Amino acid sequence: MKSIFLKRGKDESLKRFHPWIFSGAIHHMSEEPVEGETVAVYTSENEYIATGHYQIGSIMVRVLSFENEEIDQSFYERKLAIAKDVRDRIGVTGENNNTYRLVHGEGDNLPGLVIDIYGNTAVMQAHSVGMHTDRKTIAQALKAVMGDTLKNIFYKSETTLPFKAELGQENGFLMGGDTDDVAMENGLKFHVDWLRGQKTGFFVDQRDNRSLLERYSKGRKVLNMFCYTGGFSFYAMRGGAELVHSVDSSQKAIDLTKANVELNFPGDTRHEAYAEDAFKFLEQMTTPYDLIILDPPAFAKHKDALRNALKGYTRLNKKAFEKIQQGGILFTFSCSQAVNKDQFRAAVFTAAAQAGRNVRILHQLHQPADHPINIYHPEGEYLKGLVLYVE
Repeated sequence: MKSIFLKRGKDESLKRFHPWIFSGAIHHMSEEPVEGETVAVYTSENEYIATGHYQIGSIMVRVLSFENEEIDQSFYERKLAIAKDVRDRIGVTGENNNTYRLVHGEGDNLPGLVIDIYGNTAVMQAHSVGMHTDRKTIAQALKAVMGDTLKNIFYKSETTLPFKAELGQENGFLMGGDTDDVAMENGLKFHVDWLRGQKTGFFVDQRDNRSLLERYSKGRKVLNMFCYTGGFSFYAMRGGAELVHSVDSSQKAIDLTKANVELNFPGDTRHEAYAEDAFKFLEQMTTPYDLIILDPPAFAKHKDALRNALKGYTRLNKKAFEKIQQGGILFTFSCSQAVNKDQFRAAVFTAAAQAGRNVRILHQLHQPADHPINIYHPEGEYLKGLVLYVE
């Protein structure tokens, strides 16, 4: 195993178990590693401190272990077994809910790896070259941990790996090949587009927030903006909404939303869906909605885009505040990791002030328990949300 040596004083974050080593912390290497290779990291005093995946870029090493151990199939089996035990203990696995996140990167001490479970299919996504390099070993470990409940492993990393690595990556099955794409979340069924859909095919991180929305939906006229595949929409329908309108700029997303609503509520006329730009729809809408969901894609994927992102959140929420009925409830979210909770809240508060509405916070929302945050890696907190009562 090749070795990396840190500059003096650059081991402090590692002593606090932070899982990233930045390029500026590196003094020298025993020899140049291949991108994705596992390396051992030493302090300036030549003391071992960590083992991780090497990658060219700002984050040069993603730490897998602070123990001097081999990163092999047994290592991944142990980590995956721990992750599975956590999900069992927090109660997200079972017949009524076979959809959950099994591995959440740094939150499960496997930086660069995401695994979502949809029934008997696991969708695996690499966000680092090292996890891509180890994908077949991880697949074998995953099968060993999950046993006969796992029939398929779909690898979906075509858009998540660094372009400059020139890996020529294509999505495809590492195991199985079943095309049955129906999964269940809290008793509701939905189609998962793991072949062409966003993320791993569904936004698992909104499960708890969808359940909360269900409680507020009875008798309300609901507008689900940026609906993607309609998760909030069919929860609102089960909650007794008077009507539900789903909006997304993608016709493919609208088609999936309609299919998912039909899967759960066949022939129900309360639902309509529109392939339309969000701002245009909000500007021109005439239906008096009293429950609106704003769950846009990330406005800022890096800090350079932060200023424009905050303007975007303010503009979007201002329009919703202007349009929502008195006594209405607004569910509003940001999944931009570059936007922190205080910044998002300030953008929403600015929007409320500009719209001249009196607003109360009912709930402050975040990612669910199967998307854990490593206490030593606060950057892992990305999903922010507010439930607001609008007078």
